[in-house]
Amino acid sequence: MTAILNAAAERETTATGVTGTDVGLLVARVGFGGLLAVHGTQKLFGWFNGYGLDATGQAFGGMGYDPGKFFATLAGLSEITGGLLLVFGLLTPLAAAIALGTMINAVNASRGGGFVMWELPAVYAIASVTFAFTGPGRLALDHGRPWQRQGLVWGAAAVLLAVVAALVTLAVK
Repeated sequence: MTAILNAAAERETTATGVTGTDVGLLVARVGFGGLLAVHGTQKLFGWFNGYGLDATGQAFGGMGYDPGKFFATLAGLSEITGGLLLVFGLLTPLAAAIALGTMINAVNASRGGGFVMWELPAVYAIASVTFAFTGPGRLALDHGRPWQRQGLVWGAAAVLLAVVAALVTLAVK
């Protein structure tokens, strides 16, 4: 039975070596990274019915991130940068670390409001960790480049970087 399934999986691979997993990673990266970048533009520019930097800065100040405008800018830039890097599959472990560090802070800031408030940042954090370990797949700017990194060591390094950056941010807020 396993031989039959393996043969079927081999037939699904295209001439370029692209598999269903590569397509799935592309869809997940573009969807997740795009949504994360949109959140950043809401914070910084008020796009997509966002509040913009001034109102977001006041909200961050109310959550204990002082100065609020600085931390709102940091969060917005992190979401845009991490999101767009993931969309393009570029510097994927770093992109995942940027997104995860931001989401750790988002979970911390929203955990007092109950599950419904920290559920979305937790889902984004889980997706970030997933990309840190899996890499972007073949349909990415990283693929085949000398800087392409993925796997257990690079995933763990990305998670460690994110946790350290998030803890530093929490310590100085």
